[in-house]
Amino acid sequence: MTPLPRARKRFGQHFLEPAWVAKLLASLSPAPDDVFLEIGPGRGALTAPLAPRVRRVIAVEIDRDLADFLQERLPPTVTVVQADFLEVDLARLLAGENPVRVVGNLPYNVSSPILFKLLHAAGHGDVLADATLMLQKEVADRLAAAPGTADYGSLAIQVALLADVERVLTLPPGAFRPPPTVTSAVVRMRFRPPRVEVGSMDAFERIVRGVFLQRRKTLANALKPVADSFGRSAAELLAITDLDGRKRPGELTLEEVARLSRAVL
Repeated sequence: MTPLPRARKRFGQHFLEPAWVAKLLASLSPAPDDVFLEIGPGRGALTAPLAPRVRRVIAVEIDRDLADFLQERLPPTVTVVQADFLEVDLARLLAGENPVRVVGNLPYNVSSPILFKLLHAAGHGDVLADATLMLQKEVADRLAAAPGTADYGSLAIQVALLADVERVLTLPPGAFRPPPTVTSAVVRMRFRPPRVEVGSMDAFERIVRGVFLQRRKTLANALKPVADSFGRSAAELLAITDLDGRKRPGELTLEEVARLSRAVL
């Protein structure tokens, strides 16, 4: 029998233990017609029990040895794609299968880029229905943070525009082999149309990134560089949106940022 492939540090691999796989599977409530996109299936601990419960699983694995290992052992309803998820053309990969559900144990070092790729690909819930993801707990906290809290920032506000976030599980280091040095969490994002009108997604993202890079400043000062980049002044935008320039960026609600986004156009 071929031995199980070993975890590779360079890919940030930590494999989920069976007891926690069962909890994760139960939280998914998979249905026979579901199509799942799995990010980082690893040794197939979740893929194998998920496959018989759904119509199809598309598993994207960066590790060539693991991809070969999975291809030999999983049923034909599982399509194994050996690739870096960040480089995959999701529109092409998922064509004809929409809406798709997502599940994944994300490498901690690339979790944020993967989250943003999913947000951009979700198509307001028409392409991706939801995503159940294992993340470092600190990232999960930032994902679900509310305005005015220490964890609230650009990640929370960009996600809040396009998805509802639900905390599902908290996983200790011992839930994985090898155990990571941090606590992990499972969150679910349910994708939907934008909660508010922002005018332009490009403008919205530029404002969010620009303002929250300077979250310790007042809004009037934090807004100045990004306002200048649009050929506007911070004072002008604050007047148009009726926002208090003495506020801190971390106190801004999604609706207030959306007002700024519309105002620059």
